[in-house]
Amino acid sequence: MGIGPPAVYRGRVDSIEINRRIPFVSTFNFRDVGGYRVPDGRQVRTGRLFRSDSLHRIDDHDRDTFAALGVRTVIDLRRPYEVERDGRVPDFDGLTYRHIHPEHAEWGERPYQPGDDLARYLADRYADLARTGTAGLAEAIGLIADEANAPVVVHCVAGKDRTGIVCGLTLAVLGVDDSEIAANYALSTEASQRFAAWAAATFPDAAEIPSPFLSSPAETMLLFLAEIRAAHGSVDNYLRGAGVTDDQLTALRTHLLD
Repeated sequence: MGIGPPAVYRGRVDSIEINRRIPFVSTFNFRDVGGYRVPDGRQVRTGRLFRSDSLHRIDDHDRDTFAALGVRTVIDLRRPYEVERDGRVPDFDGLTYRHIHPEHAEWGERPYQPGDDLARYLADRYADLARTGTAGLAEAIGLIADEANAPVVVHCVAGKDRTGIVCGLTLAVLGVDDSEIAANYALSTEASQRFAAWAAATFPDAAEIPSPFLSSPAETMLLFLAEIRAAHGSVDNYLRGAGVTDDQLTALRTHLLD
């Protein structure tokens, strides 16, 4: 049986169609992944899949807003030390928490050099993760494919890189045009600026956040998806090689497309 958005959420559908951001006080990059059209005329359902930056900051101001979304499953893509350092999403009745760590190198091992092509740098980091983190990516997308887990929210630290890859691959499987997937990804730049302003006010003595951690140029996602297809023939083929089954790919389309 289909799962519709709660009443408090339905009142925000128009704004979500414009920028898909659901306003919270304590998170900066929480938004609906739905609302996109695919070539056969169907639409990615709203209220089924959300993406976010880290949810450990959810506090009393945001508990009711989060609860009203009816989220059943949180997929946390952070590294184990990031979870230990910051904590995890607070407990909510009926909420299942799944920690999945797609293996990938620390960006500090290949630091960004000012003046380099930022979109290319980020796309290369995503390609690295797609090579080494296949098991984690397959597990995350398999969880999204299971309708019993919906609504699902996927998050990492900033909600743009690991989360962007999982959501980008999911939207590609559903048939959303690459330009729209890239536009969805690029929304994280504005969210990252809000986070940076909060961080500067909260931790005034902290070092300035490097630009790759705050930027999400649309070209990055276009490069990433094009190169996945060039290497594997299709996004579906890449995910099959990672361990996603044909039944799971079908299930994604069945319950996330209306």
